[in-house]
Amino acid sequence: MDDTAKLILNGQEYLLPVIVGSENEVGVDISRLRSDSGAITLDSGYANTGACISDITFIDGEKGILRYRGYPIEQLAEKARFPEVAYLLIFGELPTATQLDSFRQDLTYHSMIHEDMKKFFEGFRHTAHPMAILSAMVTSMSSYYPEIDEEDEYRNIVRLLAKTKTIAAYAYKKAIGQPFVYPKNSLSYCSNFLHMMFSVPAEPYEVDPVLEDALNVLLILHADHEQNCSTSTVRMVGSSQANLYASIAAGICALWGPLHGGANQKVIEMLTMIQDDGGDLKKYVDKAKDKDDGFRLFGFGHRVYKNFDPRATILRKAAASVLDRLGVDDPLLDIARQLEEIALKDEYFVQRNLYPNVDFYSGIIYRAMGIPTDMFTVMFALGRLPGWVAHWKELRDDPKGRINRPRQIYTGSTERNFVPLDQRG
Repeated sequence: MDDTAKLILNGQEYLLPVIVGSENEVGVDISRLRSDSGAITLDSGYANTGACISDITFIDGEKGILRYRGYPIEQLAEKARFPEVAYLLIFGELPTATQLDSFRQDLTYHSMIHEDMKKFFEGFRHTAHPMAILSAMVTSMSSYYPEIDEEDEYRNIVRLLAKTKTIAAYAYKKAIGQPFVYPKNSLSYCSNFLHMMFSVPAEPYEVDPVLEDALNVLLILHADHEQNCSTSTVRMVGSSQANLYASIAAGICALWGPLHGGANQKVIEMLTMIQDDGGDLKKYVDKAKDKDDGFRLFGFGHRVYKNFDPRATILRKAAASVLDRLGVDDPLLDIARQLEEIALKDEYFVQRNLYPNVDFYSGIIYRAMGIPTDMFTVMFALGRLPGWVAHWKELRDDPKGRINRPRQIYTGSTERNFVPLDQRG
């Protein structure tokens, strides 16, 4: 492959370097285009723009491949625990037994939040969305744990991973009017979260191993997904040298949108609508097939994966295990299973690769576990934390790092003179 690309603009030729990644991804380096030619590229939504060079995650949407630091997602979901994957993403390699033991102890030790921070929850209405609480509380952590020296980076990373799950559980307890439940040092990362979510003073919650395993898989599958709206937001904010907490809080806000982290919530809302309309699946499947109908099925197909979403294949098994274990009698979950069966067999969906995706199955699992719909995006954020941190750290560690400053093509009014108010018609 040639190591340069040629651009001809106004009769002038410009040679642009070609960058080839370790998985043979090809990119044209236009970093000097503006200074050399005075022109910029236009790529609405950055769909074809590489904003960075990264060693963290590789995706091949055509082949259904997802790897963290070179490790296939299938192997990590089957054999690893979430703290182990978090360590891999953030620090670049799988931890040794000693490193993992120390990391887990640190995550346990830092699970408690400062008692003063509990007062912040009193300022939120009980109807406040948990993502609003999560983003605000993560930002507030910067006032308790400032970044003073390089050693603080590791401590702040651990604090963020450890305390955010506590904040998330407290946000849920605030919404339902129950007292906060403190974390237990004897429990694993995932078990501790479930304990804080569902324990009440008179009835300690016994964590079901099947649910713990399902949550572990869910968090691993959401841990990173290359460049996307929220991850790129974290990198954008971090490029200004904003602290870790501010950068992650920005990512949380970006994730909040229904087109990103809120997609699994939209799945449950869609299933509810179908149920409220009598549960007529054929009607809604036909509407989804009608190109003139505005209805769309949420949780099917994926913008990146053109064949199948490897995470969905893993979660399909996890969903079956959870539903079988709990024996949940829920009309919504029955509709979901029927819809899944239709999508896997119907020629219309099969030909278009509209298979159930990770959002479809994650919503089903969270609902079966008793996690309310408005907490779904928070669960996504808990899983995505290591990826966000890894990208923030990679950006910070890059000696060539610079503040992000996208350009634009201006299409507004050309120069005109100001007209005083009394002279305007």
